[in-house]
Amino acid sequence: MASVSKTDDLNAKDINNKNFDNSTPRAELYRQLKQREHHWWQARQHLIRLKERQMFWFGENSFMMWLLWQLVSYVVVAMVLMSLSKLLNISLPLWQYVALFVLQTLIFIVMLAFKGRLANNLQRRINKQELLREEALNEMTILAADSLYLDVHAKAPISLKALYEHYDAQFHLSSLQCLLKKEVDAGRLLLGEQQLEVNILPPDLADDELNEHASEMIYKSII
Repeated sequence: MASVSKTDDLNAKDINNKNFDNSTPRAELYRQLKQREHHWWQARQHLIRLKERQMFWFGENSFMMWLLWQLVSYVVVAMVLMSLSKLLNISLPLWQYVALFVLQTLIFIVMLAFKGRLANNLQRRINKQELLREEALNEMTILAADSLYLDVHAKAPISLKALYEHYDAQFHLSSLQCLLKKEVDAGRLLLGEQQLEVNILPPDLADDELNEHASEMIYKSII
């Protein structure tokens, strides 16, 4: 791929301009595509972390997890107090220990009472991140129409692994799969029927999971 020229970044409005490709060199299109792919990947990773947090703290068994972490906090605080007592050679009266654990319990009850509000706040963050990821993917698709897709159709049939190596691993496998799925859905590419399990892979798989199937995913051009 040609070297990237150093120009100012284009915004989403510029990308959606139908005349964008007419006056923009291919190297600049690839540079913009790489930039949007990076944004998409970051949004995707952040979204995965948020969903894992949602499942952990607000899933079906979340109440048991809250209780478990509260018990763990009691143990941690007790160990810290014991260590400080030995290091500083001090002895706190029993009522201070009791007051501390009562305070911990009150904090836990307050957090539990606001659990629904915390869950709603986390869901809003997830929705926002999903929107950012979708916007980045849409921008990637527009840029790919005049860059990456042309290469794929010119070199087809080509495997996902071969395409990944063609770009010297500058794009994630998951990113390439998502972009190619758009072209498959549009009816311009056909994914080969090597293995059923490959054809039904979701487009958001991590690169490590996708890597073992990438060489078997053969894309054929039908235009």
